[in-house]
Amino acid sequence: MTEDGTTVDGPTTRVRFPGISPRAYEHPADRGALATLRTVPSFATVLKAIAGFWRERSYRLIVLGSAIRVGPNQFPTLDRLRTECAETLDLDTVPNLFVYRDAQVQARTIGIDEPFILLSSGMLEALDTEGQRFVIGHEMGHVLSGHAVYSTMIDVLLSLQPRVAWMPIGSLGLQAILIALYEWYRKAELSCDRAGLLCGQDPAAALRAHIMMAGGTAPSEIDIPSFLQQASEYDSVEDIRDSIHKLRYVTWTTHPLAVVRAAQLQKWAASEEYRAILAGQYLRRDDDAPQENWSDDLKSAAQSYRESWSESNDPLIKILSDVGETVSSAAGRVFSRFGSRSEGSTDGDQQ
Repeated sequence: MTEDGTTVDGPTTRVRFPGISPRAYEHPADRGALATLRTVPSFATVLKAIAGFWRERSYRLIVLGSAIRVGPNQFPTLDRLRTECAETLDLDTVPNLFVYRDAQVQARTIGIDEPFILLSSGMLEALDTEGQRFVIGHEMGHVLSGHAVYSTMIDVLLSLQPRVAWMPIGSLGLQAILIALYEWYRKAELSCDRAGLLCGQDPAAALRAHIMMAGGTAPSEIDIPSFLQQASEYDSVEDIRDSIHKLRYVTWTTHPLAVVRAAQLQKWAASEEYRAILAGQYLRRDDDAPQENWSDDLKSAAQSYRESWSESNDPLIKILSDVGETVSSAAGRVFSRFGSRSEGSTDGDQQ
């Protein structure tokens, strides 16, 4: 490590981010959803108590007895990546990392009071070292953002579904909440991709990881412009039936589609926001007050959706956007009239 807080790995020098707030890199829609949840009185406290009592202890014991805990003497390269990622994001504690046997390409962060990371053997075998750094950094992002508290809610609500299935209103209400949570989770994954990129600071390595997740087992056989063009084609379908198929498929998924996800991260990697963070211009935790800034987060989330709608060529998105703009404009005119009347009556009272 150098005196200015950078880390050196062979020819690569990486910037560290002392005291970085997760809100510095979180996707606007992720921030907006979290801001809403964080304002609910005692929401996080109650959820922590439930999850910690019923799940975390058993998860920890099962993993300890069935997976390999990464350390200086077990998977030393992964242990170095784990430590470096935690240092890059300035985590207070370095989370434990376990490798478990599974051919599926998976990684997950579990736990609330003491989050730990699970990495499948399939994921480990599919990635090069810098790809592994990206994935571990992604999971560190979940830790720093406190996502485990809120993702646990999905598990809790899913367990409640059979109990309320006989109540049509209760079942529909539960599904509505789950759909909203799934939408948040997909945006949280985009946030943590950004955290992974900050840990590795290598957009090409992140892209290789996303290509692998999409099925690119041999990177030499993948043409990157063609791969990214797929995301544009996916977004610009012209038949509304395709739009409905997309909506039906994505609604109940926790992760963005791999090709679209890759394009999203590469777009952020080319942004001024990313370059500013690398230059040390980012929000610090000491200066962060989510409870005070929650309305700004909600506005940023709304702006993010408006921008994505305006950039999309999807016919269903265009229809929904046009309807939304019409309703918004009508509502604005109504409120303006009421506002004018209110100001007029106030002026009369003052006279």
